[in-house]
Amino acid sequence: MDFFSLFLMDFVKQLQSPTLGFLIGGMVIAALGSELVIPEAINQIIVFMLLMKIGLTGGQAIRNSNLTEMILPAAFAVAVGILVVFIARYTLAKLPKVNTVDAIATGGLFGAVSGSTMAAALTLLEEQKMPYEAWAAALYPFMDIPALVTAIVVANIYLNHKKKRRAAGESLSKQEYLSKQPVAAGDYPNQEDYPSSRQEYLRKQQSADNRVKIWPIVQESLQGPALSAMLLGIALGLFTQPESVYKSFYDPLFRGLLSILMLVMGMEAWSRLGELRKVAQWYVVYSVVAPLVHGFIAFGLGMIAHYATGFSLGGVVILAVIAASSSDISGPPTLRAGIPSANPSAYIGASTAIGTPIAIGLAIPLFLGLAQAIGGS
Repeated sequence: MDFFSLFLMDFVKQLQSPTLGFLIGGMVIAALGSELVIPEAINQIIVFMLLMKIGLTGGQAIRNSNLTEMILPAAFAVAVGILVVFIARYTLAKLPKVNTVDAIATGGLFGAVSGSTMAAALTLLEEQKMPYEAWAAALYPFMDIPALVTAIVVANIYLNHKKKRRAAGESLSKQEYLSKQPVAAGDYPNQEDYPSSRQEYLRKQQSADNRVKIWPIVQESLQGPALSAMLLGIALGLFTQPESVYKSFYDPLFRGLLSILMLVMGMEAWSRLGELRKVAQWYVVYSVVAPLVHGFIAFGLGMIAHYATGFSLGGVVILAVIAASSSDISGPPTLRAGIPSANPSAYIGASTAIGTPIAIGLAIPLFLGLAQAIGGS
């Protein structure tokens, strides 16, 4: 009973908080046809400053903490990021009228992390005076990068297998024709590598062309605006002394900037609802259920870290919330480049229109209330 009362109290507080209030407000004015527009340049500056503040906080905390405390939570963050992609691959992708590649991309976006959702969770934890490790925000890249890399790799493996199955179904006459064609000897300087037939030559060429390269995916993720800002903040907090600029500039502006970002996200969420009509309705079901399922998995793993290493309950909440979130900044461009055949209306619409509001409005108070009930506060 304590859990439900705490959850209801936190849910009502969340509805009244600027975080969710501005998000709902953005959706309402967009639904009413408002022509309010926040310039993209301003939005990018706001995102940069929010993630820089979170990174600075994490970097300073890492500098003053025992790094061994991060090992288990970081390992769990990696595991959750990878697991979320496979959950989508073997659940969402199996549903009627759902394209497999679109489902994998959706899993990648839901496995990646939303900086704005994490910022909202940190704000509510501070309001509730629930302690947490300041370095917990640095778990962001440990979940974000593995999820995006896994999604792109799994999607490309699936597409390659599909291409091979299609090639295997070609007519026998064409295969016989290809097998009689000469092989370019110059392509294989070593005699032992020289293919015995045209078919073997084509198979080797195809396998070389379709090989999925991991490092370019990781590099693209690291170079994305969200992770770049976050990692820069962590590095500056770790190797410099930014306390003065942190206290006088980044910290005081944090909540106000977050409220503006929530307003922008609310307007974008409403505009994305129309895109979901173009794809299977199962994406709506997935967008509602998946954030909570992912969050509960991470919460359970966080509790293991809590009992094993003393990871705080506030840190457990942060781990659960970033698992419940879905990337709204760095994820979409990374997936567009890595899985160009996937439909952005499916994975971006599911994430922005439904996934993010569910994560902020429902998952944050849910996991905060659960942690408070366990902690007896």
